[in-house]
Amino acid sequence: MSSVLVHRQRAAELEQLEPAAWRLQLLERARAGMRPLTIYGRRDGEHVLVTSVLEDGAGLQISRTRVDPARGYHELTSELPALHCFERELHEQHHVRIAGHPWQKPIRFEGQPQAAMNAYPFYRVEGKEVHEVAVGPIHAGVIEPGAFRFMCYGEHVLHLEIQLGYQHRGVEARLLQGDPRRWRPWSRRSRATRASPTPGRTAPRSRRSPEVSVAPEIELARGIALELERIAMHLAGLAGLAADLGFLAGASTYGRLRTTAINTSMRLCGSRFGRGAVRPGGSGLRLDDELRTVLREGLALLLTDGAIIDECFLAARSVRHRLAGVGVVTEEMARQLGLVGMIARSSGIPIDVRRPARGIYATYPIDVRLEPTGDCWARAGIRIEEIRASLRWLETVAEEVPALAPSRTVVPALSPETLAIAVVEGWRGEVVHCLETNADGGLIHYKVQDPSLRNWMGLALAVRGNDISDFPICNKSFDLSYCGNDL
Repeated sequence: MSSVLVHRQRAAELEQLEPAAWRLQLLERARAGMRPLTIYGRRDGEHVLVTSVLEDGAGLQISRTRVDPARGYHELTSELPALHCFERELHEQHHVRIAGHPWQKPIRFEGQPQAAMNAYPFYRVEGKEVHEVAVGPIHAGVIEPGAFRFMCYGEHVLHLEIQLGYQHRGVEARLLQGDPRRWRPWSRRSRATRASPTPGRTAPRSRRSPEVSVAPEIELARGIALELERIAMHLAGLAGLAADLGFLAGASTYGRLRTTAINTSMRLCGSRFGRGAVRPGGSGLRLDDELRTVLREGLALLLTDGAIIDECFLAARSVRHRLAGVGVVTEEMARQLGLVGMIARSSGIPIDVRRPARGIYATYPIDVRLEPTGDCWARAGIRIEEIRASLRWLETVAEEVPALAPSRTVVPALSPETLAIAVVEGWRGEVVHCLETNADGGLIHYKVQDPSLRNWMGLALAVRGNDISDFPICNKSFDLSYCGNDL
């Protein structure tokens, strides 16, 4: 039983095609309605083994090609813009020639000195009255580093280019070192979400060892941790938006309610940020009669006070005036860019790993809400709706889940020559982990993908046509991760 989308397959059974045939198959599958989930490469001697993963609604379709980096293959981005970040990363990490690619700017300047980032030319818009505004990479406050270059005509933004990579830590390489059953601290710190799969959920199981079975109550505990995080982070986003708008009642109240959510997590697992809530084969949550009362009281407060401030926030003319029609990402644009998570849902696209219902969400379904307008107002509204949906889900689960105690299961040795993929719907969107083992059961590749990797381009295009003073609101409405992109 699993609340994540998990796929395991022997490497020898994976379909492997010549580059031209692989490219044609990928295009045909995408045109048939399959959604690209990820494309990544790994070194295989002098060649690069490129893996594509697409979702068809019921599961995953995987195919591979083996390319000579010097020869590469013809680009896909012009026909499928959603693949731009994957092809740019493939070129950056493995120097694969991608002929005809429109923009091979590095994703994170991996392995390059700071000077290389500073020397990379930003796109320029020519014109007598066009001027540039450079913001970052160091910002006021405590936000993470990132460089934003605006091309403006007066206050009007013609183009925004975003440059990241200032926090690259080599997470994927570090995850290949040592015993993979000790990944949990690295996995949970690779980005700011507790949606990261653990070895007990993701890793290829050994054929010499029994499957790690996860009991329904453990899946319930993991679901509670995940939905509490979703509530807390959406409240933080609403507090930040309200502060940027000068709506101080919202800033203070949403911030106070976030404290309730994270303190509830602390009582259940010992950490306000949910560290230790998900363990290999188990959970770190404790739920007895006393803590069940704590959970009920926290949910009741969030529902009652949340409804009051939501009504004030949505009814305020100043709020609607600053958010409605600002930073629009149309449904067509969101589909072309392959946006995911709440950003896609705020543009009317029903992408959510929790639906169709799997695992614990099949037993306890959760509402997936959509907003049609794709503007900052929609991205605020989707947070409010998802908070309400998660609270209703937690109310139901809190009454039916049995008493829980922290537990863990010994994770057996990994199966040799196996590819395992896990996808979890984090609060920003889908978190993807891809693991592959060699003939001895040791890891030879670990691919980590945060939803922010796919959504940053959406922010860059959302700002076009707006005033530069709208950028802080657009940026906060997306609420993307710098370190999640940089890894």
